[in-house]
Amino acid sequence: MTERKLIAVVGATGSQGGGLVRAILDDASGAYAVRALTRSAQSPSAQALAAQGAEVVEADLDDEASLQKAFDGVYGAFVVTNYWVQRTPAEEAARTRAEMELDQAGNAARAAKAAGVKHLVWSTLEDTREFFGDRDDVPSLDDGRYKVPHFDAKGEADEVFRSAGVPTTYLRTTFYFDAFLQGMEPKRNADGQITIAFPMSDKPLSGVASDDIGRTALEILKRPDLIGETISIAGDHLTGHQYADHLAAVLGEPVTYQAPTWDEFRTYGFPMAVEMANMFQYYAENHEEFTGSRNLDAVRELNPHLQSFETWLDLHKHELKAVVN
Repeated sequence: MTERKLIAVVGATGSQGGGLVRAILDDASGAYAVRALTRSAQSPSAQALAAQGAEVVEADLDDEASLQKAFDGVYGAFVVTNYWVQRTPAEEAARTRAEMELDQAGNAARAAKAAGVKHLVWSTLEDTREFFGDRDDVPSLDDGRYKVPHFDAKGEADEVFRSAGVPTTYLRTTFYFDAFLQGMEPKRNADGQITIAFPMSDKPLSGVASDDIGRTALEILKRPDLIGETISIAGDHLTGHQYADHLAAVLGEPVTYQAPTWDEFRTYGFPMAVEMANMFQYYAENHEEFTGSRNLDAVRELNPHLQSFETWLDLHKHELKAVVN
């Protein structure tokens, strides 16, 4: 019997990494085994993965030695950093979130190179500075270094893996459909009407199911010919009005799309409102290139189980109704 290839998955209890762990465990070929990396092997989510057949190993993106140990003996690896991780005030003061991601990418790249990883998939995004340049209408952040730090730092880190000589495929993701369950969920206003709101005007917003990131990553890991390539994915390209129409069909009542301007959105009082407004401005103004690089037919050829927004809604309709009601 051929020995199964072992895949190490960073962020195994998160959205992207968890999707890949499930994809490997469900893979009918049986050609792959999974080593799930987590900061706490005793957490309920890690224990659940172990019960399903994953090898659970403790490792921390801020600890290069732990990563090298976790990567030892694996064929492939999936690396994702979590810009949105909960941090203490001391951690926030010590380094920015973008600096954290760059440090962690460096640790992962060096560890993968030292361990001899044959194929690594790096979950990344476009560097928006290549599009925005020095424009004054898009506020700079992190002391002028970035426009959209959670995009730009990942894009900047692409070179970290290249420079380290790690055989890498660069997997560019996008907005999660899952945000409609947490973070951008439909709201019922005082008049009882359901609304969604984000500053995209009438431009399309590419979206993907988080599970499809994992499924696509597995298909990439099966393809050594994709080493060195950049693969950009989405499951649908829809305007705000189209998202609202699909949501209405599932909820059984009208859903209204509201589109504040980017400047209005920047004045909202939640943390990172400016960064999020910059992100949506990038999505909207660069929509032709952004959606064009995410050809749905090509993505579906790589991942035949790719979910459209309609398909995703059908799978999550009961959760969505609970959120709204």
